[in-house]
This record gives sequence, structure tokens and C-alpha cells, in this order.
Amino acid sequence: MNGTVSTIEITAEQQQLITVDQAWHYRIVPKSVSIASIEFYIDETSSASAATEELEMIFNKMVVFSLSSKEIVQQALAAYYRKNDLSIKTRRLEYDSGSDNFLVNLILDAKQIKSSDIHIEIFEESCRVRIRVDGMLIERFIVEKADYPALVNRIKIMSNLDISEKRLPQDGRIFFNSGGEKFDIRVSILPTLYGEKVVLRLLSKDATNINIHKLGFSEKDLASYLEGTKVKQGMILISGPTGSGKTTTLYATLKLLNEDTRNVLTIEDPIEYTLHGINQVQLKESIGLNFGSTLRTFLRQDPDIIMVGEIRDPDTAAMAIRLSLTGHLVLSTIHTNSAWGTISRLVDMGVPAFLLASTLTTSVAQRLIRLLCPHCKVKKELNTSIYPRHFKPSQDVAFHYEPVGCEECYYTGYKGRKAVYEVIPIDYELAGYIKKAELEISAVLEEKNIKTLASNAFEIFADGDTSLEEIYPLLISF
Repeated sequence: MNGTVSTIEITAEQQQLITVDQAWHYRIVPKSVSIASIEFYIDETSSASAATEELEMIFNKMVVFSLSSKEIVQQALAAYYRKNDLSIKTRRLEYDSGSDNFLVNLILDAKQIKSSDIHIEIFEESCRVRIRVDGMLIERFIVEKADYPALVNRIKIMSNLDISEKRLPQDGRIFFNSGGEKFDIRVSILPTLYGEKVVLRLLSKDATNINIHKLGFSEKDLASYLEGTKVKQGMILISGPTGSGKTTTLYATLKLLNEDTRNVLTIEDPIEYTLHGINQVQLKESIGLNFGSTLRTFLRQDPDIIMVGEIRDPDTAAMAIRLSLTGHLVLSTIHTNSAWGTISRLVDMGVPAFLLASTLTTSVAQRLIRLLCPHCKVKKELNTSIYPRHFKPSQDVAFHYEPVGCEECYYTGYKGRKAVYEVIPIDYELAGYIKKAELEISAVLEEKNIKTLASNAFEIFADGDTSLEEIYPLLISF
């Protein structure tokens, strides 16, 4: 059978019909399946007759082929059947209620393709598994609805949660040790309309590759930031939404400051990396081990540097200020839109402006942006009408690059991410504005040549490393 297509698109359910090994060995991609037969797209340069007999034995069905060009099949194979580590055989994920193999294989598969989260979701007619890679969710597997409750219970058992509780959210943790991989998984379970949704956050325990010089700071911003870490007391705050890389920046900073002559303490939820020589405390609200109570104990632990995972309430904010006033360097994160917006957020939490002015030494905002795949990005002439309406570029750009997609980037057009920063060192003049609660000082920051998130993101775009689409939200927000 012959068929002509320009691209091949398949569902997650079709994708599960064959393994990665089978797809690449026979150079086939599922097209459709029925009770009696299964149809595949096949590379026109492959031997369909040789594959037919073997595949009919595997599936116990009649196998039909639809010829397609080598390039189109190659594109589909790279997009749907990723080959990351050829030393690990990719497994077909089939659920077995009496075994943990499904979950183990699912987690190993996600870790293999550098996923940060696994989403297991149930709807009225179907259940699916999605994974987050480079900040974007991709549908990966389909789970039979009849198997879904047992799968959720298996996750609850592995994370020591209550399997009888289905009405309330639950949070747990799995220590994963299989296939040569050792890492922690944060488990979050949320009751939804049709059942419980599960999110597994894969946490990397290895901090050896974190280097503050390779995170994305511009030369000037890095110098300003590092200068702020040299003080013996005060507070450094990093702001940004969930998943913007704040914690990675904090760990890179701690790695830099971690010396035998210093006592470094952290309170985190969760502990995402382990660092030798640093005393790390895992938050446990259920027994009263929260940010506030732990920070009060930290005062009696003779600390030099304290890292607070997140300032999320007035009690934690007050304790962080108190610690920074009593001769300690405090590092933490907070959810705000900009580096200067951190000040108004803390004032709203009840922190007196005069105390904030005397303790905050550096305020940082950051985001993560995807980088264009260097193998397939295409150069185009730039029409300035594609800029956001009120955005004024800091430099003229004649050409820009757009994503295309190739085997190297699994046809997403992007490969890897980079942090973009906004760093405000709090000097005497800015401390004065904080004391007076003057929060609109964009002209002052511009005069001091402090670049915003938008400015730094636009420079990455102007250098041809990312697309306008990727930085567009930053250009219209600031």
C-alpha cells in the first residue's frame, strides 16, 4: 500500500504500539490499528517484505505498510521515538498491578530524556502521562482507565501516603534507586473531577556540574551579583515564577561560598541537590518543622550563611530579616515579577521599609528561555512590526532566527535553556528609595545602567540564540 504525506503525526496511544528499538530497527511508525490488522508508515528504502513476517509474529495481526519518504519517516522517528542513551534499552510501558516495573520504567524513561516532571492525569474517557522537557509538556503515554486507580495507589505506597484518602491533596517523597540511578522524587496528588492527578518532580542530587559562571549572567550582572555575595551580613533575594531556575542559582551560589571556615545551613522544601559540607534541613509541616520554627533554631546553631528555600509568608520574611540583621548572610527566593518588585512584596508582607533598606544587599529576578537548535534554525529578515506594540528595542536588528526542527532537537526547534537575569545591587541611593517606599524608579535604574529582564532577553535574541516568540512575554511585561 502506498501513501503520500508531508509529515507524520501520531497519538500517544499509537506511539505505545511499538518500542523505540522496534521503530528504529524496522524504520516504521504506526499509522492505524484495528482488531485484525495494524498499519505502519515505512521508510521507502526499507524492505517491507522482510519486516512483514517478523512483525506479524510480534503482534499476531496482519501487518500493512504505507510507503513514505526516508526524510519524513526519519523526522517522525526522531520526534516520537527519541534515542538518548543507547546503552539503556527502551522498554514498552505496560501496566502490571502486581509490580512496580511500570513506574520504574516510566521514571527511567523520563530521566533518560532529561524531563523535570511527570504528569499522570485522568479525564472522563481517558488517562494519560505527560512529561515536561525544556519547560514544555509532551504527551508520552496512555494508561487504561481501569488500571488508573491501582497506578495511583502504587505511587502512594511508594511515597508513604494514605491510599484510603482520595478527597484531600497529599504530598510525599520517593527515594528512587534503580538502573544505576539514585535521586529523589517529590510527589504531589490532587483530587480532580474524575479522580486523582499525580505530579512527580524528578530532583537531581548531583550538584557537581552547577557552575555560576555558566548559568546565563552577563559579565556586568555576574560581577554585581558576586560582589553582593562577599558581604558578611545582609540578604540576597532571587525572584521569579515556579520553574524559573531560582533554586539552581542559589545552589550555584552556595557552592561558591561553601568553605571549611564557614557554617552553612539551609531549610528547603524539597532538597533538590545535596552539597557536601552544607547542613541541609528538609521542611516537614506535618510535625511543625516549618520555615519559621527552623530559622529560630538556626540562630542557636552559630551560622555564617543561611539559605531559606522560599519566603512565602510574613513569619518567614520577619525571621529572614532578623537573621540578616544579626550578622548572617541570608539567601532566599520569592515570587515576584521583577527584582525591584521584591521590595513591594516584602512591604506587603509587613516588613518595615527601614529594616528592608538596611538588610537587602542584592535583588535578582530571573527567567528561563529556550535556546534555538543551532543545527536547524533559519535566518530571516526582521520586520519590526512583529515586536510588541509598546516595546522599544535597545538596538537595531536586521535579521533574526526562527525555529524549524530537526533530528538533533526532536523536531521542536529548540535545544536546551538559558537563564536570563536582572540584578539590582542595593546601594545607598536605592536604600533611600526603599526607606521612602518609592517603588517606581525605572528612570533611576536606567540611569545606573541596570538592565532589565527584557533588555537582557532581547540581547540573547539579537545574538541569534533564541526566537522572538520565546522572549515575547518578557518584552510585553516590563
